[in-house]
Amino acid sequence: MLLAELHRSLGVPGDYAERRGLPPQVEAGVLVGIGRDILGRPQRLVPGAARAWRRMRRAARQDAIELEVVSAFRSVDYQAEVIRRKLAAGRSIDDILCANAAPGFSEHHTGRALDLTTPGCSPLEESFERTPAFAWLQSNAGRFKFRLSYPRDNPWGLVYEPWHWSWSGSAR
Repeated sequence: MLLAELHRSLGVPGDYAERRGLPPQVEAGVLVGIGRDILGRPQRLVPGAARAWRRMRRAARQDAIELEVVSAFRSVDYQAEVIRRKLAAGRSIDDILCANAAPGFSEHHTGRALDLTTPGCSPLEESFERTPAFAWLQSNAGRFKFRLSYPRDNPWGLVYEPWHWSWSGSAR
């Protein structure tokens, strides 16, 4: 299904890309396993991001910080399913698109993005910003080429996501 058709089927506005200013994200081709997420599901990243993630997690542990994966690579189809589930639960597409990028525009498609949490913190909650894990990421993630993608008042109109970190190195 073409992306435009998929967007129409989900009710994504036709001017979504222009209005939000989000760049299209290409789905990763080569992915490697990085272990399981907090729900026990296998997760994958592009090879370079996977290596950087392992180094970053190891460095955090050396500083007594435990980082856990909530989500990594998501295909365009999986992103559409996330939106369909939220629509089925009665949420409006406008509300959903404040928290989830439309299929084709999610950094998760690239295999370079991680949603993170730490033990004792509810996943995907703004309260993550008050944890030692978040403070550690702010001070150290850049050394591993990870950055906070959606800070407060970001220009893309997405909610503040202190848990979402994207890697900017070479994919190999």
